[in-house]
Amino acid sequence: MNRKIDRTKIVIGTAGQLEKEDKKYWSSKDVGEKLQTITYLRECFYGPEATTGRLQRFYKVFKRS
Repeated sequence: MNRKIDRTKIVIGTAGQLEKEDKKYWSSKDVGEKLQTITYLRECFYGPEATTGRLQRFYKVFKRS
């Protein structure tokens, strides 16, 4: 993702309106674009090891009573 934020636009609205617009935007994207964005955000927050490393293993499984 090499896109930059367009700082020439300012959007003002209620939280409900903005949430609806977000849902509309993401529902128009295909699965590949969504996964690419999730991977990008994981790398931003947790570093490149979050997407290149292995998943943690579970050592014990507990039964709930």
